[in-house]
Amino acid sequence: MLTGKHLIAGQWVAGDATFLSSPATGEALAFAIGTPAHVDAAVLGAEAAFPSFSALTRDQRAAFLERIADEIEARGAEITAIGTSETGLPTARLEGERGRTTGQLRLFATHIREGAYLDRRHDAALPDRKPAPRPEIMLVQRPIGPVAVFGASNFPLAFSTAGGDTASALAAGCPVVVKGHSAHPGTGEIVAQAIDAAIKALGLHPGVFSLVQGGKRDVGESLVQHPLIKAVGFTGSLGGGRALFDLCARRPEPIPFFGELGSVNPMFLLPHAVANRGEALAKGWAGSLTMGAGQFCTNPGIAVVIASPEAQALIAQAKAALEPMPAQTMLTDGIAKAYRDGRDRVAAQTGVQAVLTSTCDLRNATPYLFEVSGDDWLGNHALAEEVFGPLGLVVTVRDFAQMEQVAQSLQGQLTCTLHLDDADTAQAQALMPVLERKAGRILANGFPTGVEVVDAQVHGGPYPASTNFGATSVGTMSIRRWLRPVAYQNLPQALLPADLR
Repeated sequence: MLTGKHLIAGQWVAGDATFLSSPATGEALAFAIGTPAHVDAAVLGAEAAFPSFSALTRDQRAAFLERIADEIEARGAEITAIGTSETGLPTARLEGERGRTTGQLRLFATHIREGAYLDRRHDAALPDRKPAPRPEIMLVQRPIGPVAVFGASNFPLAFSTAGGDTASALAAGCPVVVKGHSAHPGTGEIVAQAIDAAIKALGLHPGVFSLVQGGKRDVGESLVQHPLIKAVGFTGSLGGGRALFDLCARRPEPIPFFGELGSVNPMFLLPHAVANRGEALAKGWAGSLTMGAGQFCTNPGIAVVIASPEAQALIAQAKAALEPMPAQTMLTDGIAKAYRDGRDRVAAQTGVQAVLTSTCDLRNATPYLFEVSGDDWLGNHALAEEVFGPLGLVVTVRDFAQMEQVAQSLQGQLTCTLHLDDADTAQAQALMPVLERKAGRILANGFPTGVEVVDAQVHGGPYPASTNFGATSVGTMSIRRWLRPVAYQNLPQALLPADLR
């Protein structure tokens, strides 16, 4: 049962005003509008919870993560029903995303039980060392304090209320305050109910988790500027993320802002692969480009190919694969409008030729395909900006030297992809030193949509793909964002953290 309220340190709290959801289908529902006062109460609760929560054993925190997963699964039918209504995403997508959400909770539970993430180090004392003795020094990673998380519009489960940022912060031992996304407040509330049930079942401090819904810009700003918040996790637009990042940096005590801000995820299609597998590459690209209406941060929006008859055939085959794709419902009216604005911006640039046009209006998205020369690409930075949706741009370069220039011109990316056959290896080797400096994940002969939640995953990259190139928001290494190393010199056992005893 939805309450339409905030969850603040174990209490369901109403507000003085409400907003209406904007569902793709079904009835609009009223939810409380958050205020800075709600944020303050939630953060104070998180700070009060930190001493006891951070002191839990790893096994106790792991059991908490697993209980959250169980409680989410127990509400699976409710989550799917409200999620499909709010977002327009199909049932299969919501069920798959729910599985990813519970799967990463359980993965983090296993990971923290093993303890390797603590990076424990021990330098034994050398009392007889000359000219001076060496003290005993031990090191371990320790949780940093309350964490703020902003829900994402495009992943109502895996990147939102109990998504990767929340799950990894809880795994690290940090209480979390979530600023819910207004695109799916009902979904967020039901997941918050699951977390609340897990807290109560295990007798944890109620301030371990809070959800503040809705609210204007001042709510988000008050959250990142609250003096008790020690780090922020964010998935969203470049403009919104950069504004919050700047606020974090300007605080009297600056704090880390782990923002994942999107990417055009370029693919480099090398000549032998194009000649031998052009049609398969075209069809694969079309499928990846339109998956989920193109609303993935790893959507491969750019394909770079050397001009040739085979390249023109691939472009024609991509058009043929995209043409029958039906209109898809986008997550919000605002995202749909931004997609149309991005389409118009690309189409208006010098040298851009339309390969496939279509008609989309209201909350629908249909695919578009454009082509531009390498010369025009290199002369116009606007062509390298993300269009969030199923729009593809082919950059046709003169030769491999110009392909290298395009690679060098890129800003930071979440992913870069190489499509190559064995005969393309030398060119791929030449591109690798460039791509390693541009992206957090490099793929060969695949498509970047679909981010595995595993130990070795990196979902991040140089700015503007993310605001911290050394971090990932997916995979077990994401837990390290909410920890800091502390060294202990000559401390008696009784004073050491349990993980060092």
